[in-house]
Amino acid sequence: MTTHFWGPIANWGLSLSGIYDANTLGPEVINERMSATQVVYSGLFMRFAWCVQPRNYILLGCHTANVLAQGNQVRRWGQHKLDSEPLTAPAQMQTLGQLCGGAAAFIGATLLVRKPVQAALTPYTRFAMHPAGPFYIHFWAPNFKWALSINNLIDYDRPVEKISLSMNSALTLTGCLFMRWSFVITPVNYSLFFVNAALASSSGYHLARKCKYEFMDKK
Repeated sequence: MTTHFWGPIANWGLSLSGIYDANTLGPEVINERMSATQVVYSGLFMRFAWCVQPRNYILLGCHTANVLAQGNQVRRWGQHKLDSEPLTAPAQMQTLGQLCGGAAAFIGATLLVRKPVQAALTPYTRFAMHPAGPFYIHFWAPNFKWALSINNLIDYDRPVEKISLSMNSALTLTGCLFMRWSFVITPVNYSLFFVNAALASSSGYHLARKCKYEFMDKK
């Protein structure tokens, strides 16, 4: 009966949408940037779910499932590109891998060097020691969620036929519920609130476009 339960439960929509789309939609409609971003995002939130208080095993489980589901979507997209565009596909796959791999490596390195960097910065700023600061997963997991909203903004004019109804429904719902969850966890995370407000708005925009197309324009 708490947000600690319903927030993570809503996140199961992300992995279930990936599984649903893999079984019902062809690889040509996969949004490879969004799926690859979700792989990194869910990997970070697996760690976040373990560190946050109260520790949230439901959140850990749903993001583990989402890494697998969205990783499968990226695999399907890559195979489709290799079959349909054998000359340009390797370069596209390399660029996608470099962007996501680079982001994950940078964040991982920042967390690994936390103690020596904090020791050097502490005399100058308390921000370095804050439990939701840039040397803790409480900072990076929520803020990497901005990448999901950025993808939505980049795809503002994406052909409506290639918009996933299930994925954008899940993203909109999780954004709304996590706006509340950000105030009931320890430490309270304001960046988590704002990033989910942006995600709910941007995903809701695509969801509205898809619903209008499916339920109004087709009639």
